[in-house]
Amino acid sequence: MKVLGHKIELLTGLLLQEVTMAGLHELRFTEEKPLLRGQDTELENSDTFLSAVDTDWKEHDIETPYGLLHVVIRGSPKGNRPAILTYHDVGLNHKLCFNAFFNFEDMQEITKHFVVCHVDAPGQQVGASQFPQGGSPGGLPSLFCTPDTMVSLRFKYVIGIGVGAGAYVLAKFALIFPDLVEGLVLMNIDPNGKGWIDWAATKLSGLTSTLPDTVLSHLFSQEELVNNTELVQSYRQQISSTVNQFNLQLFWNMYNSRRDLDINRPGTVPNAKTLRCPVMLVVGDNAPAEDGVVECNSKLDPTNTTFLKMADSGGLPQVTQPGKLTEAFKYFLQGMGYMPSASMTRLARSRTASLTSASSVDGSRPRACTHSESSEALGQINHTMEVSC
Repeated sequence: MKVLGHKIELLTGLLLQEVTMAGLHELRFTEEKPLLRGQDTELENSDTFLSAVDTDWKEHDIETPYGLLHVVIRGSPKGNRPAILTYHDVGLNHKLCFNAFFNFEDMQEITKHFVVCHVDAPGQQVGASQFPQGGSPGGLPSLFCTPDTMVSLRFKYVIGIGVGAGAYVLAKFALIFPDLVEGLVLMNIDPNGKGWIDWAATKLSGLTSTLPDTVLSHLFSQEELVNNTELVQSYRQQISSTVNQFNLQLFWNMYNSRRDLDINRPGTVPNAKTLRCPVMLVVGDNAPAEDGVVECNSKLDPTNTTFLKMADSGGLPQVTQPGKLTEAFKYFLQGMGYMPSASMTRLARSRTASLTSASSVDGSRPRACTHSESSEALGQINHTMEVSC
């Protein structure tokens, strides 16, 4: 048991601490299987998760020095284009977090141009084995975040899409290995570790609420929880039944033990370190993560950062407003030089679309246009967009 406990503690490394190259070994695929139609029937039949399942998706368990990493991949690397790599929030897995977004019709125009890789946090995937008892308190096997893992996946670069804890993980990875990340879409990111008051509140909540309900308060706005919407009810059921509760508790503990991201806006402190790649920050109005995302925006370089606040989207904009997010993601990719001829139809069809710039600073990355502007107008940066369709 001591050996297992030591192993669990070793596996906690990359999520909350600096990554070193020492001791990394060769990684290899240990399993490959297609995602077949009919798996997880209850989840796939739910309107929330858009039941379409692409048989091109393949699951892999990758053996790493830190344990097995479960990933789901569609397509193969396309030339020098980066892979789109996702990482989900606490309480979720890639299906619960991203199915609605990646199965959305307009998203197919994007995904056909890129290989897509969904990463499941260790132990959070459907059917995951429970971690051994007696592991390190708050311990959780590490993320994939090593260059060797990317070599194993045959990815030279990635465009990361992270939500909550996953956004924190991908931001951390980009700070440590900036040359491997071309762009980031960070939803509901909180760059700050929890202080003593927050820690105490979390502990108290854990004593008075079930784990699924505690996690729901992290995922959804207070309004959504009070109204007990159909979406909240669905996620409560899915979190309780599809995610191993012991493993989830470890992930939750670890996320709440995170340290501050070491980022500061250039020019605000000597030798400021921040994300070097283009970043799109996304948060729903009244989402529990709103304050954290606003603070993260204040710490990033304004010349390569876009802040997207989405109205009527609650705590999970990729689930409740996949169309708006898809459109914004297309603009983001165009700003990076990809998909120059992609159509921008959804916002154009919406008469009430409102993308309002909150800054007049110019930069090298294109800004998102309003629905009355053509794609030829790209060329100026837009730092803040308020979307209310």
